[in-house]
Amino acid sequence: MDCSSSKKNNMIKNLFLIWLGIAFTSYKCSAQTTLNYIDDNLEHAQELMRKNHIPASVILAVAIHESAAGTSKIARYLNNHFGVKGANNNRKIKSSYKGYENTEDSYDHFITFLHDKTAYNKLFSNHSQYDYLGWAKGIQKAGYAHSKTWASQVIAVIKKYELFQYDEKPAENLRALQPVPLFLKKPVLTLE
Repeated sequence: MDCSSSKKNNMIKNLFLIWLGIAFTSYKCSAQTTLNYIDDNLEHAQELMRKNHIPASVILAVAIHESAAGTSKIARYLNNHFGVKGANNNRKIKSSYKGYENTEDSYDHFITFLHDKTAYNKLFSNHSQYDYLGWAKGIQKAGYAHSKTWASQVIAVIKKYELFQYDEKPAENLRALQPVPLFLKKPVLTLE
């Protein structure tokens, strides 16, 4: 191997390492932004869950998915965190998305939207506030998004950030979900 190809390989290796560092930093910043978004909106999402019996995990995951954790243009300029279409009077961007005074108004309107539209309001009687899978699939089935993978994407957000922990499941539900480690199980004794 001559000196020029060795330099070339080192340069390629260095460029790859730089690219890898940038990609990791970008991913880490994105995750941190999402964690901050969850912290900022968790209390209101849980308040809505308690009043309306829709999982806080679903409310947060839909908002994270639809607004890129509050970083999308419509979230920044219109306080629209759920991708709801409608009128706005914002002069900074031209958009067919509804504008809100603040983030909480967007969250409140999302719940009102689900209650008011016939296709969605049956979800409240069909699913408990602990059934994030049923809610996500039901919202998609009722026509919230055109994407056939929308519910899967929302569920993936719930699982990635463990949003289900904010659904305030009763203690008996949590115990039933936790598997007993094999080494803690008592051996079965049989008398012969």
